[in-house]
Amino acid sequence: MAEELLRIKDLRIKIRGDDGSRELIKGLNLKVDSQKVVALVGGSGSGKTTAGLAIFRLLSESMNVQGGEILFEGKDLLKASVGDMRRLRGKDIAMVFQEPLSAFNPVFTLGFQIAEVLKYHVRLNRRQLRERLYELLELVGLPDPKRVLRSYPHQLSGGMRQRAMIAQAIAANPKLIIADEPTSNLDVTLQAQIIDLFRKLRSDLKMSMLLITHDLGVVRELADEVAVLFDGRVVEFGPARDVLSEPRHAYTSELTKIL
Repeated sequence: MAEELLRIKDLRIKIRGDDGSRELIKGLNLKVDSQKVVALVGGSGSGKTTAGLAIFRLLSESMNVQGGEILFEGKDLLKASVGDMRRLRGKDIAMVFQEPLSAFNPVFTLGFQIAEVLKYHVRLNRRQLRERLYELLELVGLPDPKRVLRSYPHQLSGGMRQRAMIAQAIAANPKLIIADEPTSNLDVTLQAQIIDLFRKLRSDLKMSMLLITHDLGVVRELADEVAVLFDGRVVEFGPARDVLSEPRHAYTSELTKIL
């Protein structure tokens, strides 16, 4: 039996807008086991990213959790203190955001920003820190580490920024990575490279992942299990091969045709 790492129980989230509030997540149930990749798929606006941000406790002010639990190793993240979440982010749970250019701080170098994760969560001297930064860039396939570490986010290509964000995410060897549309802004060649990178990292680091995506090609390449999100709920969950080849829910069947 695989060890359960993350369990979401009956999560409900409301979002406020100009025309009032509405329930975006309407009772989400989901689990991620240790060393497994679970894909959360659904159409645009289905609440996939919201679910990921809720786990990371980074919901915008317009969103409110109405109920439910987000259990990480048995502890409810929704009840965790601000200090506890700060210690957990990066160390136990990390996130690869959808758009690295906006996720990175534009006024600091990439080296500074990746090093901050290590300084906060890992005890390293100056030499060890430099060696770890070089090791991380090698792991994610970024050449010329000196140049990359001295660069600002806007000075790198989209593919290089994505790799740098992955390096930041894996810096402290987290148990779970939440990857939000990690290939959506890349061309086909770079998408294939990022998929290969995730596959390698999963093998080398034995990490678990919640893969948030609308790209079923990425799901087929990476996911062990698939959760299909529709109308704020998971309507189908199971092994990726079974869900994609023989969908049981009508919405899943439609997704396989249009995505």
